[in-house]
Amino acid sequence: MKISYRWLKEYIHTDLSPEEMSGVFTSIGLEVDALEEWCPVKGGLEGFVTGEVLTCERHPGADRLSVTKVNVGEGVPLNIVCGAPNVAAGQKVIVALIGTTVYTKEGSFAIKKSKIRGIESEGMICAEDELGLGNSHEGIMVLDASAVPGTPAKSYFKIENDCIFEIGLTPNRIDAASHIGVARDLAAYLEVNVPGFSKEDSYHIPPVDAFMADNRDLPVEIVVENTEACPRYAGVTISGVAVAPSPDWLQNRLRAIGLSPINNVVDITNFVLHETAQPLHAFDVAQIKGGKVTVKTLPEGTSFITLDGVERKLAGDDLMICHAQGGMCIGGVFGGLASGITSQTTDVFLESACFNPVYIRRTARRHGLNTDASFRFERGIDPLNTVYALKRAALLIKEIAGGSISSEIIDIHPHPAIAFPVHLDFSRIRKLTGTDIEAAIIEKILAALEIKIVGRPDNGLNVEVPPYRVDVRREADVVEEILRIYGYNNVQFNNEIYSTLSYAHKPEPEKVINTVGNFLSSCGFNEIISNSLTKTAYYQLSTVFDSAKGVNILNPLSQDLGCMRQTLLYGGLEAILYNANHRHPDLKLYEFGNCYTKETREGQLLEGFSEEKHLAMFITGAKQPENWNTPLQPADFYTMKAHAENVLKRLGIDLRSLNLTEAATNDLFSENLIYSDKDTLLLEVAVVNPHLLKRFDIKSPVYYADFRWNAVMNAVKRVKIAYRELPRFPEVRRDLSLLVNSQTTFADICRIAAAAEQKLLKHINLFDVYEGEKIAEHKKSYAVSFILQDMRQTLTDQQIDRAMQRIAGALEKEAGAQVRQ
Repeated sequence: MKISYRWLKEYIHTDLSPEEMSGVFTSIGLEVDALEEWCPVKGGLEGFVTGEVLTCERHPGADRLSVTKVNVGEGVPLNIVCGAPNVAAGQKVIVALIGTTVYTKEGSFAIKKSKIRGIESEGMICAEDELGLGNSHEGIMVLDASAVPGTPAKSYFKIENDCIFEIGLTPNRIDAASHIGVARDLAAYLEVNVPGFSKEDSYHIPPVDAFMADNRDLPVEIVVENTEACPRYAGVTISGVAVAPSPDWLQNRLRAIGLSPINNVVDITNFVLHETAQPLHAFDVAQIKGGKVTVKTLPEGTSFITLDGVERKLAGDDLMICHAQGGMCIGGVFGGLASGITSQTTDVFLESACFNPVYIRRTARRHGLNTDASFRFERGIDPLNTVYALKRAALLIKEIAGGSISSEIIDIHPHPAIAFPVHLDFSRIRKLTGTDIEAAIIEKILAALEIKIVGRPDNGLNVEVPPYRVDVRREADVVEEILRIYGYNNVQFNNEIYSTLSYAHKPEPEKVINTVGNFLSSCGFNEIISNSLTKTAYYQLSTVFDSAKGVNILNPLSQDLGCMRQTLLYGGLEAILYNANHRHPDLKLYEFGNCYTKETREGQLLEGFSEEKHLAMFITGAKQPENWNTPLQPADFYTMKAHAENVLKRLGIDLRSLNLTEAATNDLFSENLIYSDKDTLLLEVAVVNPHLLKRFDIKSPVYYADFRWNAVMNAVKRVKIAYRELPRFPEVRRDLSLLVNSQTTFADICRIAAAAEQKLLKHINLFDVYEGEKIAEHKKSYAVSFILQDMRQTLTDQQIDRAMQRIAGALEKEAGAQVRQ
């Protein structure tokens, strides 16, 4: 939200500089994200001065150029060659001096001392568009004869720089979503913290006492059918209005906060919105069929064309402002194309309303509309401000656009808003703030915040919170308000420590996640966080996922955020594509995240939802960065397999206890290896299907691992950590060359060998695989090393031979292996 410093000072008298004010705003909860200078004229007319044309003669070498002598208040007149047809001696003009930057629609250029057709030129006499004060380029701008040569153009045109605060307004502080709201909060702080400052004397809002109906010639009937959606609706008519461009002061106020002026009537409604936080809407009375305004909902599917020319299908609970024949405006969100203010408008119906935030939020999200009005209505505006803002706008329209107020204000307010009662206990204030604040200071703060004290029971206060503070409803909220104005920096630290002892079941989930995250980061992986909302199309195009189990969003912000993710795969592929497009092709990524589906039981969908945590890993590109002494090698399936298994090892899970199976290919994976703990899926290591990568426009192979984190945590719970002394006796290595069936895996070898020799066998490694010449069909050769060790003594040759014979015999019997000599 943008707040203008100069505009703000129309409501509060203070000598605080923009920088000092910025610090105050942040301390009271209105955090200033940026503070920028703004000028209504680009460049601020720096380097431009007024001048007087002393002489004007035709250029000897060009019929369309003139050679002038111009007095710019520096004693020696400047020689300037000018191409304007209207330049003449005796004129007062604006001159751009040497070194000045001139901004035009085409760009900018600097004024230099130069020769034009042989005549020296020491500046430039400017037209309107070269000054940024208009669009005319037909000739130079001629000033009033009273202009004094040498006066800076900035002073002559009374150009005032401004400072713009960019405030990161939190959703609960809608009371400060305007210049008056921010001034009110600033005044409360200064009242309490600056001696001599009086809010009553220094803070004020524009009076509307002058409002009165000039006549009653243009009545409009108002009917509110849905009072739940519209608790308050007020309107007034103004006739004889002349729609035209707004005066400069009004245009500059709007431009300073990033708005584009449209016409005087619309600009006034925008001005009052940012002044008071009360959205207004102006209708052309000629377009109100039947002379009646009705606030209601229309049937589901009704077509309505909004101000941007888009035809929208209305929902059954979209609140509409209607005339006798149909809709004119989506209430509180967006106007209609047919009923808006145009240059032909002469009679205006001005609306000021208070809408239910729930209705506005649903409608705005449903239609993808986010306007200044919906922003405020969604969060809850001040219901007592409705008529004040209407009077303020009506008086401004009458002043700027002319016309007469042609009706009394019609104000439909069946259930007037009341202040919210809260009991405040002094001991509670001490407990929540951690400091003793004097009762007198508390009462002063409450008065400055316009929170009325209605009772003083023992050790506390009974207060009433004004309706515009929609976020202050509990005792803790009032305490927060007191502390906000008292100043967080005024709370002193003491030596007391308050702590709560807690017991966490082992293993601690967050600790395990941090352990794995640190481990992967140390292995060169980068953590990513992708959106839990994703494209519905991903799951509709895949045969792996059941679209009926998908959790769809009823009011998605966009088509790209239509459902909750069922896998972390797609988010990782989006991250890979983004990095590849930015010249980062070699990636190792990981992500912890939840996946969501509808709950099922025995194949039947239930009402609830399932949320399961996963760990995903992605590898693509080279194994390691390019280096002068290491050849560049692409990552492969076994690179991912090794990293995934290392994660399990880091958690203490014994890989030998897991079952490994190859899964069938599908539209997600062309190769897929499953790790199971008994019947529970623990881990998938896969090669992403090239067809899927093509859809994402990813050129390099991608390797993927998916940990079912809940299952991993259950396995970790069973891990028992045992400590033993370092072995004092040496290891022994023996190798076997085995001829096995092509279907036999290394995992089978490990399982059989471990079962055959449980006492001495410590480690098994596969160091060579061969298939081809001199090997029978459907056979392959494995070269396997076995590490043997006894923790109590040095192994003898007889012990080693017996152990190897048991291993070889078991492999021959159970795997059909032949030991090759």
